[in-house]
Amino acid sequence: MSNLYWLTEARMERLRPYFPKSRGRARVDDRRVLSGIIFINRNGLRWCDAPSEYGPPKTLYNRWKRWSDMGIFAQILMGLAEQAPDNKTISIPSHRNCVSTAGQWTPPTSKHIVRPPACG
Repeated sequence: MSNLYWLTEARMERLRPYFPKSRGRARVDDRRVLSGIIFINRNGLRWCDAPSEYGPPKTLYNRWKRWSDMGIFAQILMGLAEQAPDNKTISIPSHRNCVSTAGQWTPPTSKHIVRPPACG
């Protein structure tokens, strides 16, 4: 049995409206990349330690960085919270735990350049 995390197609359908439009070349498979980003964050891994099933670590990091800078992940969380029955709580289930976030999300007040740790 694999310990990898994969977003279901039903979950991807809920997330797709928040994705930015692709310009130019088609993006690498969103499901694979987002599943990899979740796996990395959930397990506290370095980008270079990402299992190869998720694709190149640089692809995972670049998507995470670009979408973080654009506020895409914040929009996803706020949008999903609006759909919640109490209009402020979302749950992100995993096989290990359930993480809830409540209340108002506040964007960071300053930009920091986040670089992936050196591998090797």
